Amino acid sequence: MVNKQSELEFENKRLEQTISLAMEQIEKARQNNEENKSAIISAKKEMRENSSHSISGLWSSDGFEALAELSQYVNPVLDKIADYEEVENKIFLLENLIKSPYFARIDFKFDDEDSFENIYIGRTSLKDTATHEMYIYDWRSPIASVFYRFLTGQVYYDAPSGRITGEVNLKRQFEINDGRLEYFFDSDVQIVDEFLRQLLSKNTSVKMKTIIETIQKEQDLVIRDMENDLMMVQGVAGSGKTSIALHRAAYLMYQDLQVKLSANNIIIISPNTLFEQYISDVLPELGESNVVSMVFEEILAKLFPSTHIQSRNQFLENLITNPEYRGVIKGSIEWKTSRSFLVLLDQFIADLPNRWIAFEDVCYDGRCIVSKDLLKNKITGRTETPLGIKLKQLEDFILDKVNETQKKRLSRAQEALIKEEIQRFTQLQIFDLYKELFRDKDYIYSLLEDPSFHGCLDEIVKFTQENLDSNLLHYDDAAVLAYLHLKIYGTNEYKSIKQVVIDEAQDYYPLQYEIFNLLFPTSKFTILGDMNQTLEKQEDLSLYEQISSILNKKKSSLVTMDKSFRCTNEILNYSLKFIEHNPGIKSFNRQGDEPEIYTASNQTALSELILAEVNTCQEKGYRSIGLICKSEKNALSLFDCLKGKIDIQLIKNESMADLHGVFIIPVYMSKGLEFDAVLLCDTNADHYNSEDDKNLLYIACTRALHRLNLFCPGEPSPLL
Repeated sequence: MVNKQSELEFENKRLEQTISLAMEQIEKARQNNEENKSAIISAKKEMRENSSHSISGLWSSDGFEALAELSQYVNPVLDKIADYEEVENKIFLLENLIKSPYFARIDFKFDDEDSFENIYIGRTSLKDTATHEMYIYDWRSPIASVFYRFLTGQVYYDAPSGRITGEVNLKRQFEINDGRLEYFFDSDVQIVDEFLRQLLSKNTSVKMKTIIETIQKEQDLVIRDMENDLMMVQGVAGSGKTSIALHRAAYLMYQDLQVKLSANNIIIISPNTLFEQYISDVLPELGESNVVSMVFEEILAKLFPSTHIQSRNQFLENLITNPEYRGVIKGSIEWKTSRSFLVLLDQFIADLPNRWIAFEDVCYDGRCIVSKDLLKNKITGRTETPLGIKLKQLEDFILDKVNETQKKRLSRAQEALIKEEIQRFTQLQIFDLYKELFRDKDYIYSLLEDPSFHGCLDEIVKFTQENLDSNLLHYDDAAVLAYLHLKIYGTNEYKSIKQVVIDEAQDYYPLQYEIFNLLFPTSKFTILGDMNQTLEKQEDLSLYEQISSILNKKKSSLVTMDKSFRCTNEILNYSLKFIEHNPGIKSFNRQGDEPEIYTASNQTALSELILAEVNTCQEKGYRSIGLICKSEKNALSLFDCLKGKIDIQLIKNESMADLHGVFIIPVYMSKGLEFDAVLLCDTNADHYNSEDDKNLLYIACTRALHRLNLFCPGEPSPLL
């Protein structure tokens, strides 16, 4: 039996040695950077004194020589600044390491060796450069996977050199805070589960935290997967999908040089800006630069910079709060983002030269130099080249023909005049063409695969025409225009991106995945979703098959995660009543109070019930209390009733806010977030009564970690 006291002494001494080594390295790094700073100042001074040309003189006739002379001074300065920043980052990592150097230890023996080696695992690695002894292994290192995937006994891990086998005879976890060892325990399944249960019972944080201490085996397999070009995860609410995606990004940034990605090689497509803010600390906490994160509307805004585009949140608000338009809004986006409409769009693009582009004969100096029929023929072949590029090539072809006829080169002014004329048919106005398409109902009907759809289409066409004549480009039309633009012109905007992470996969439509494929044609994808958490549509697992077909990667995988770590048993069981087909969600067996339904006859009585519940939550020490409403309109109304009576913040479209204290939020903005306590504040029959509303209730309920209660102004929803 292990002597606990001697083990404690051993671990305290080991911690002391580790911190001492880290402090030694910090001191050395600081000295290095003092020297770097002096070198930068000296190099800048030398540049000022020895470069005989001023910056303003660089564009004169001898500017090239001046630039060459300047670059011999600038480049060393830039190199020294890069060295300085690298050392500063090392200091930052070491300072954080001192607070909590490692969280686990495994005693590992290679199959061909006799003794066990102590392997300590932490957020980042630490090596004694004098002895080459590894004090800490990074959680992403190959050997660390043993900690996540095995108990004691025979184990293996995959290294660049191949599979390594061995034995583990000790698996230990530590709680170290501010450089002090609070406690440790030697873990088996029961103890690990108890540790995780204690961790989950704590209050949530303002921003998402790392999960390196508690990564589960199935999560680790996804994080470290290097085989698949398309990794899809269907994960139930609270299964840690987003955390896994971010830890996967950190893992990809850690890999050896052949596959190592930097922050500018990865992009995260987030559901909204609030969610972007919520996840923004995870990668920096893991010692990596934050990667670019975008919402779909930002992609649209880059394609159409001077256009006012409806955001997805505005679209959802419109859908939820306009019952008289709900049918046509849903019908419009479902049709315009479907496979059948995609076929129609592709045919529309193919027909542009013959039907929609007004080619003209090109005449110069009284003679026809190129006929419109020849121009049309020049761009109707070569289907592999985008139409926009072929039209650009046509401009060069026409100018060459004019020069040929002239037997001398045109002046720049003449070329510009001719270009202006021919660009009337070589530069396409995609928005105007799209309007033309919706004015030609007969053309649309002729391409419809399903003639029975004609009745619904009249309403959608009229609705679209009205939207296109307004000063706001609606969300569904913006997606269609993005597809047309990318198919006609292509893009190199994201050519550096090698890995795309898409969260809330179920909220996107087939057309949007076509857009992702056009934007990131050579990238690998990590896609995470939950088909039970759709907002304005019904979805099932077949969406993953569609995604796989559209992205068409060599190797893809779909992993299912059915264990929820967020909610208590009682909250999870209550939430499941809103799912039509029970997905077999496993709860991480944490107990709590049963959710209650409270009704009130008027708004004043409802407000009093809500205030009493908020007070109870605060007495229980909950730090994040979310009052969830179906829409922003309802949230505003509730905020007006409660402001002045309680310290409360309203979170609405495009809000940036700390999710701390008491706040009111529309349900569609709460996706992906979690709160200590949730109050559903408008669960009456008027607001929740459809199949789509069941999904909203499921999403809202599964935001709660510890406590959930529902409040009804008037008659409770029949869905409850």
